[in-house]
Amino acid sequence: MNIIDLHCDVLWKLWESKGKLSFKDSRKLDASLERLKKGKVKVQCFAVFISPEVKTEEKFQAALEQIDYFYTDILGKNAEMKQISRWSDILKLKAEEIGAVLTLEGVDCIGNDLQKLSILHHLGVRSIGLTWNNANLAADGAGEKRGAGLTDFGRSVVSLNNERGLLTDVSHLSERAFWDVIEFADYPIASHSNAKALCNHPRNLTDQQAKALFAKNAMVHVVFYPEFTADKEVVTISDLINHIDHFCSLGGVNHIGFGSDFDGIDKHIRKLENAGKYQNLVNELLNYYTEEQVMGFAGKNFLKTVTSWKV
Repeated sequence: MNIIDLHCDVLWKLWESKGKLSFKDSRKLDASLERLKKGKVKVQCFAVFISPEVKTEEKFQAALEQIDYFYTDILGKNAEMKQISRWSDILKLKAEEIGAVLTLEGVDCIGNDLQKLSILHHLGVRSIGLTWNNANLAADGAGEKRGAGLTDFGRSVVSLNNERGLLTDVSHLSERAFWDVIEFADYPIASHSNAKALCNHPRNLTDQQAKALFAKNAMVHVVFYPEFTADKEVVTISDLINHIDHFCSLGGVNHIGFGSDFDGIDKHIRKLENAGKYQNLVNELLNYYTEEQVMGFAGKNFLKTVTSWKV
């Protein structure tokens, strides 16, 4: 069963290694090409993530360098990897091809310069997360104790996303910023978040937040990080499925997808340690859901959503 995964941090690892890792087959990459193929991942979103430790004046350059790795190491060296510039391009992929999408995890790298965001859009970025866990000039992240909402600049970012048909990702936002985005964003998503009702972590979504996304025909993509899944030593696929069950109970059966966070996490769910093991999740889901529902979780729900949005 083919998979659409809305979030991984391969670009960050390639950038940190200064290009020494091979996207094709490095064992140090959870979502290498070899593992994407084994797991039947049909579309992988590649996030541009800039660590808060990077100096402010160097962040945009770091973003450009990660995008360069996307074009040279992921697309340039692997003929089967095809860039997705419009979501409808997914429908044009051949059997042997895998779609690759650029996303942005936090707008720290643009400072207060919307033209830089426009440049990233022209370079292929199709989904924008306003923050990582920290605060920036657009909004507060989930890890910022102040918990403020969108700034005026943050609203300008959301307006640009609306104008250009870009997704606005709420996964790392403070709760107040989340509600601001829900009010203003035409195309909101949560690219990698679980249910706070089952795992009380600031990065997870409350029931009210999940319901608000579903009401806007928006997606929640469950994340494979143990610390967002269950408070125990060994976290299993069943624990992750509990989050899917919970979101379904809130009316989200047609609005659930996957956002693994592979290569951005230092711990893994048992039997879901890398993209090559994706079918373990699919097979377990088939014990509880119909094939049509599981196909929805795997990617059809997302395709239906972005098709209805015409972005």
